[in-house]
Amino acid sequence: MRTARDWGLIAPGRLEPGPHNAITDVPGVAVGHRSLRGEGIFTGVTAILPHEDDPFRLKPRAAVEVINGFGKSAGLMQVAELGTIETPILLTNTFGVAACTQALIARAIAANPQIGRKTSTVNALVCECNDGAINDIQAMAVTPEDAEAALDAASFGPVEQGAVGAGSGMTAFGFKAGIGTASRVIRIARHDFMLGALVLANFGAAGDLVLPDGRRPDPRAPSSPERGSIIVVIATDLPLGDRQLQRVARRGAAGIARLGAFWGHGSGDVVLCFTTAGAVEHEPAKPISTQERLSDTHIDLAFRAATEATQEAVLNALCLAPATPARNGRLYPALADWLKENS
Repeated sequence: MRTARDWGLIAPGRLEPGPHNAITDVPGVAVGHRSLRGEGIFTGVTAILPHEDDPFRLKPRAAVEVINGFGKSAGLMQVAELGTIETPILLTNTFGVAACTQALIARAIAANPQIGRKTSTVNALVCECNDGAINDIQAMAVTPEDAEAALDAASFGPVEQGAVGAGSGMTAFGFKAGIGTASRVIRIARHDFMLGALVLANFGAAGDLVLPDGRRPDPRAPSSPERGSIIVVIATDLPLGDRQLQRVARRGAAGIARLGAFWGHGSGDVVLCFTTAGAVEHEPAKPISTQERLSDTHIDLAFRAATEATQEAVLNALCLAPATPARNGRLYPALADWLKENS
């Protein structure tokens, strides 16, 4: 299937993408999927590893922006308070959060047996969307072993997109959707930095989608309230302070809004932003540390990159997902088929 860029939906004159146009263009970031298929089961887990070291021992700086808080994610409160993450990030369906949390805690303890005994507990970070329109969510099919499989499958380079991993049963704007990703190169002082976004797209009322060229694709479905969700994970190697990470995370909302979403009452919309620069040691050698940070005179480039990458990532999630029947017999069409008919 063709990406949004292949369909000509990404206008020229924007920031350039990285070599894979994926969150994995940020050095050290890896992504893995575990897709579950069976009788009524169409779900899975997607794992994002923030760097190649143990994130509990070397914690990436991070911030979270809750655009609309109709969600059941785990671990976001501590990220908001302390400004760091200390496990990989797992994405799954709403009723898979507990299993994924268990897997992350077990993995952290295996690497750090002192957790919860001689040192602090660990903040497992799991985000979710409700895939119950397609997947039998009451079956609670996701297990800790599935989460482990997604973590073990994490790799660098190209990222599989569409109806895969956590995105298996997700929909957006009345179309089939799922996992999407994109990246942007940020050139500052003759040095190239990278920013990438990965989305779990499960939001937007049918008929509200607006393409970058102004067209409004028709999923041929009755309009419905905005009750879905979207998780946006933004990664960068820019040296950003806590306040700056929060501000960049907020710009993920601009990328979502460009597509026609308005974050309805029942929508859970969360942006998590982390940097691989200046990670925080679990046991710092010195009581006072210094940190490099981007000058605010250049931060507009990061804002633009976050907005563009988020928008393109959602479009990729839509373009790369095939038509899929819902549990009630309804068909969630593929945006690619609409684009073929209207090209």
